[in-house]
Amino acid sequence: MLTTKSFFDLSDFQHSSLFIEDSPVWEALNTLKPFMDAHDYPSIQSDLIQEGVPLRSSVVLHNNHFFSASECIIEFGDTTKGKLTISKENNVLPGASIIMAGAILIGSQIDIGKGVMIEGGALVKSPTILGDYTEVRHCAYVRGYCLTGKRTIVGHATEVKHSIFLNDAKAGHFAYLGDSILGQNANLGAGTKFANLKFLGDTIRIRTTDGFVDTGRRKFGAILGDGAQTGCNSVTNPGTIIAIGGILMPNTTAPSGYHQPKSIIR
Repeated sequence: MLTTKSFFDLSDFQHSSLFIEDSPVWEALNTLKPFMDAHDYPSIQSDLIQEGVPLRSSVVLHNNHFFSASECIIEFGDTTKGKLTISKENNVLPGASIIMAGAILIGSQIDIGKGVMIEGGALVKSPTILGDYTEVRHCAYVRGYCLTGKRTIVGHATEVKHSIFLNDAKAGHFAYLGDSILGQNANLGAGTKFANLKFLGDTIRIRTTDGFVDTGRRKFGAILGDGAQTGCNSVTNPGTIIAIGGILMPNTTAPSGYHQPKSIIR
């Protein structure tokens, strides 16, 4: 019931080795830090990028080479559908990514996939792995130990720390995710907040129909299975686990614990 394979289809997830299918679904949060510390990060050193300083002009990344976006023609199509198109000298640059003026990068352990767009005002801290065709929107705050799959969205004014987005997961607007996992095609309504620390500061236990299970974690936000959704301005208590296809209704606070597949939490 609480194993990884009960929540996620990992067949097309590039970093599936982070998960163990028969282990508790939250175990990936315990292994995320060593997994990311061991990752082979490409170099992001460039005269065009100063660590911790907003970019003065937009920069294109292609085949691990950075150059000024002023040298390119850019069509800003839907990033998550692979419609961001960057051309240079009349040649399309397949898989080119763009970091827009005003974005800030901190640290050297940042892996930017193909076709990624990091908008102005976003701050990305090391270590971070951004999967192909991911969009990091204006004023997003990516605080480190964040890993996303393909076609994900870290939205406007959204803060993420120590969290995992599987393919096509989206937190589009004004969200907070700490110590959390979003399954494939999981979607957060605007203003969703995942609380991740109990007031009393003890470890988080998961309420199930068979009793409580101690996760051993002091910080634990929420886990949404594949296709789960939250409505606008919803909140989850620490240690909320919503199974495949579950829905948290707008303006609702989800109690901590396990919620069955296709549950509707009102």
